[in-house]
Amino acid sequence: MASNSKLSDMEAALLDSTEQLIYANGIHATGMDAIVKHSGVARKIIYTRYSTKQKLVAATLRRRHVRWMEWFVAATSVAAHPYERILSMFPALESWFGTPDFHGCAFLNAAGEIGDPDDEIRQVARMHKERLLTYLQDLTRAGGYRDPDSLARQLLMLINGAIADAMIFSGVQAAQAAHSAACQLMQTSLRESGHSPLTTKE
Repeated sequence: MASNSKLSDMEAALLDSTEQLIYANGIHATGMDAIVKHSGVARKIIYTRYSTKQKLVAATLRRRHVRWMEWFVAATSVAAHPYERILSMFPALESWFGTPDFHGCAFLNAAGEIGDPDDEIRQVARMHKERLLTYLQDLTRAGGYRDPDSLARQLLMLINGAIADAMIFSGVQAAQAAHSAACQLMQTSLRESGHSPLTTKE
């Protein structure tokens, strides 16, 4: 039991260090020497668990995906109505954009570095966005919108665009602009579906 616990702590340290380094500096710019030094985990042990750097990075991103989605769903599950839940995404993003260690979307960053669509890292990035789209579809389908799947895709584009904008311009205004655009999209969709547009504070 002690050995397993120690291995678990060691692996957590390894994944934490790998995530911090690749998120701040990029995948290609982060060598195994830096990961070994930052994590304190010996190279031999790392390669026992992960045969390549690619597999280590993929495992790190899968772990981040779980944590990020848990945070995002929790942050957008307070309101009862799907309309308000969707709009609550943008204040949540704004709070994230304002953190000192914000460097954009780790998954978009990874996809930008890895050109091969069949690469394991690229597949993890795609999986993350697919899961996020599914969550958005759950909300739009419950909200009585016309063509809810198309609306969910548009909302995903707003989220991705806001993240990229916030990274480039280092400001939270992107979340506020995306919030306003989402309001317009959702109100238009409600009118076209025959529902009365909702009144909400923008």
